[in-house]
Amino acid sequence: MDIFLSTMDRKQIIQLPIVPSEFKIPSPVNNETFTTINQGDIKAIGRRGLKSLPIETFFPSKVYPFSRDTTYFGWEYVEIIESWIDKRFPIRVVISGTPINVLMTIDNFEYGLQDGSGDVYYSLALSEFKEIILETKKV
Repeated sequence: MDIFLSTMDRKQIIQLPIVPSEFKIPSPVNNETFTTINQGDIKAIGRRGLKSLPIETFFPSKVYPFSRDTTYFGWEYVEIIESWIDKRFPIRVVISGTPINVLMTIDNFEYGLQDGSGDVYYSLALSEFKEIILETKKV
């Protein structure tokens, strides 16, 4: 399994060098519960909510034999992701070996040093981005 992040136009693509051992994608549904006088609680089935993907791992500062990519190191990844945040565009997330290929927004990016290795440990919170489609009506 490899995880790729890219700009929408795919002009800039990064492969995460160290992938987490597992991931889970919450897929919420916006159901609502209403209390009625005669029937008690009833459930209204809503539409799908936005999927999310939390990633926690590290950007290596040097070559490790288990690194999946050595194009960039440590803080270079941070600079790329911070520049994507500044541009305010969604990014594409592709996870090989799965059907996951989705536009997402970066909701939070937390990073820092922790063990003296020079590796940059980070957590990246992503959520699904749905393009707004407006219906046009002729009058």
